[in-house]
Amino acid sequence: MASAPPSARAAFAYRDFRLYMGVRFLGTIASLMLSVAVGWEVYERTRNPFDLGLVGLFQFLPAILLSLVTGHVADRFDRRRVVGICYAALSATSLLLYVQSRSTGTSVWPIYSIMALFAIARSFAQPASQALVPDLVPPELFSSAVAWGSSVFEAAAICGPAIGGWIYGLSGGASGVYLTGAVLYFVATFLIAAMEVRTGRMEKKGVSVETLLAGVVYVWKNKVILGSVTLDLFAVLFGGAVALLPVYAHDILKVGPIGLGFLRSAPSIGAGTVAIVIAFHPLKKHAGATMLACVAIFGAATVVFGLSRNLFLSLAALVVVGASDMVSVVVRQTLVQIATPGAMRGRVSAVSQVFIGASNELGEMESGLTASWFGTVPAVVYGGIAAVVVVALYAWRFPELRRVETLELMPAAETEAPTS
Repeated sequence: MASAPPSARAAFAYRDFRLYMGVRFLGTIASLMLSVAVGWEVYERTRNPFDLGLVGLFQFLPAILLSLVTGHVADRFDRRRVVGICYAALSATSLLLYVQSRSTGTSVWPIYSIMALFAIARSFAQPASQALVPDLVPPELFSSAVAWGSSVFEAAAICGPAIGGWIYGLSGGASGVYLTGAVLYFVATFLIAAMEVRTGRMEKKGVSVETLLAGVVYVWKNKVILGSVTLDLFAVLFGGAVALLPVYAHDILKVGPIGLGFLRSAPSIGAGTVAIVIAFHPLKKHAGATMLACVAIFGAATVVFGLSRNLFLSLAALVVVGASDMVSVVVRQTLVQIATPGAMRGRVSAVSQVFIGASNELGEMESGLTASWFGTVPAVVYGGIAAVVVVALYAWRFPELRRVETLELMPAAETEAPTS
């Protein structure tokens, strides 16, 4: 007689997974609070959308320059310890943002410098954190764990920008937001320290060019992983409108910093809803084709947002943007982990993170640059159209991705159930 499928909530039976979800929740709230405060503070000082793009550039450069090192660190040292050290560093950089916000200077370069330090700490944390998840739950629960992780992320992403905008508006400045973020990162550091899992050293070979480049080589040869991560890169690079939300809130919709918080939260409402649905009802067929279709919807909804002058229509469009993007996130994150051997997950995750960082931070740079050239609204509309075109090209160029059916654990990537 066949055994019953595991409960959708089964991953939460594992203590370390619960602690990890707490870390993810607090860290995401802190990160997005800071994002709202930094964006508004920079735009208030310069009133130039290009300077908003520079915020993304200063966060992207450390990620790409350190990508080979960060993945290697995640595979060579205990991943839990790496994440803990990085979260302590994130708390410290939040305090630096607080100190600069209390100064009387008007230059934005101190903010750029601190955000570069912030990006360095995050660059080491992300591949180690992603590669840690398969060690927290049994293999059969991994896909569900990814969906729950995305749900928790989006729940925090709903709260984070709104809380950040609320604190900024009530306090009349960014300092309160930065101080709150430092406290949240500090608490998350203690939750990491309480985790019992110990991954130890996964990569047994010595440091060499071969081991440093192993993640890049693996992604290049695996067309499913390559297609999924580069699809996200180009779709969000062209179609991302998040960097220009301060301009929409300030000049187009005229809703102020509190309204900016709601605009930043809207995509997470859609994404969080979809993530919960996927956690209870995982994608069992046509996963690749569904991913491609949802990225096309992402581009179309971006066009609607770009043209809207009504706050409620803009919020609705951003909800659809987040909902469609979440399908791509779950499929991509699951594919990257299940198709990768355990000893290489840190390096492959680091490569994946470079593409994600390029789509987000470098996408902010692209948005700021095109907005300064063509205007804010044309930049968003043309970007959404470009995202739809990218989907059509990928459906033709990566048939392996289009044909992916299920998100079952692949034999090459199976790991033993955690003992903690």
